[in-house]
Amino acid sequence: MSRRSLLRGAAAGACMVTLPALLSACGSGPGGNKNTVTVGSNASDAVPRKAYAAAFEAYQKQSGKKVKVNTKDHNDFQENINRYLQGTPDDVFMWFAGYRMQYFAQKGLLTEISDVWASFSGFSDAIKEQSSYDGKQYFVPYYYYPWAVFHRKSLFQQRGYQQPRTWDQFIALAKQMHKDGTPVAFCDKDGWPAMGTFDYINLRLNGYDFHKALMAGEEAWNDNRVKKVFDTWRELMPYYQKGALGRTWEEAGQSLQQRKTGMVVLGMQHPGTQFPENERDDIDFFAFPEIDPSHGQDAVEAPIDGFLAARKAKNTDGAKELLKWLGTPKAEDVYLRHDPSNVAVNSGADTSGYSALQKKSVELVAGAKQISQFLDRDTRPDFASTVMIQALQDFIRNPKDVDGLCNRIERQKKTIFSQPVD
Repeated sequence: MSRRSLLRGAAAGACMVTLPALLSACGSGPGGNKNTVTVGSNASDAVPRKAYAAAFEAYQKQSGKKVKVNTKDHNDFQENINRYLQGTPDDVFMWFAGYRMQYFAQKGLLTEISDVWASFSGFSDAIKEQSSYDGKQYFVPYYYYPWAVFHRKSLFQQRGYQQPRTWDQFIALAKQMHKDGTPVAFCDKDGWPAMGTFDYINLRLNGYDFHKALMAGEEAWNDNRVKKVFDTWRELMPYYQKGALGRTWEEAGQSLQQRKTGMVVLGMQHPGTQFPENERDDIDFFAFPEIDPSHGQDAVEAPIDGFLAARKAKNTDGAKELLKWLGTPKAEDVYLRHDPSNVAVNSGADTSGYSALQKKSVELVAGAKQISQFLDRDTRPDFASTVMIQALQDFIRNPKDVDGLCNRIERQKKTIFSQPVD
């Protein structure tokens, strides 16, 4: 399905707990506390955590109910989500739209919220589709953020760098940056950042339809078109910072802020949260460069984050009440006042205070012919976590054995996709 209209309608505090505590002691206890809603949060970075705290505080003042937030490391939350939902989860938890939501709906681990959606306005039909499984709604979308190539305006002006439009221009710029001592930032300690670069090269080389089919397990990973993706990516490898597998996305964003690197492929929120407030106006981006003119820069990755209610919620009524509020423009407005690194999904949100970066993001997404979510959101999560994280890290370690890598991915894909989701 083309996602051209997915975001067309968009106007474009808590405690830290350990993994065992999160998995065994979340929720509101036996029977639940009807005046308290617990929220499982993956917003472990300071900026989004503060923004969510403000949003939940606004809800508490309006409703008179209490929101108890259990925050844990973003990557740990993702890697242990299955155990979390099958154990004693919070009433509401933060997660992602599209296949990543549908997967857990299919497994029966989510509470249907079609009745909550009946009160919503400001969401396009395509966004509703991304929030649904089998015609029923499970997800409340909150914001989106595009992936692109981010850099400092001042560094480009100082060095005379020009934003590239094509892959050849991109490689030429990377060579010049490397020569100037500011290599391209790169990180994959967290296991997912490199997926964004793979996605974009595949989208630019082979087009959205092939990419979508590859993510669905319908195309072979040892196809020559996939091998060409890795071969093309290898051209960029010499100009990356060294030690990518030991570097977190936060550290990559910090290196950009400190002018130690010249550009980085990440989502808008990632460098955005690593720049102090008085330097955020210096962040700029350009769309990932064209490789094959027949596909141009048509596709944009713009993942949607939001909220779901766990099937094992202790306070289902309270969870739905909170979700109903989170789906309002006011709830998005409160959040985005504290985190300008994302863009509202609801068309009723107030965009008058948007930064130049947010406005440019709206234009980028609105002009896209197709919208993808992200590799680990567009494919089966078990395939992404057990196969693709390791495969891409193996490629970073040894980018020469593309044939062996692709053959191994294809064998593992066949095994996983031959198994039922549950």
